[in-house]
Amino acid sequence: MKDYIWKRVLEVSEYIMEQKATVRETARRFGVSKSTVHKDVTDRLPRINPELGARVRRVLDQNKSERHLRGGEATRRKYRERVIL
Repeated sequence: MKDYIWKRVLEVSEYIMEQKATVRETARRFGVSKSTVHKDVTDRLPRINPELGARVRRVLDQNKSERHLRGGEATRRKYRERVIL
């Protein structure tokens, strides 16, 4: 694995842990695709640091279990703004 990828994997993982960030937020922050973030934390990170990989996985699983709530809130805001305008 190239050094810049190794470094990105660790930076992305640290960001997810500190911010409890979603894959989408992380991808936007680092200027990479969601697929890249997902591959970094599910494939590459467990090979680099299995313990950190497990902790990041728990954050991502928590985010996944809450995504229907975030989506519902986004839709609510969208239609609330339409009524106001």
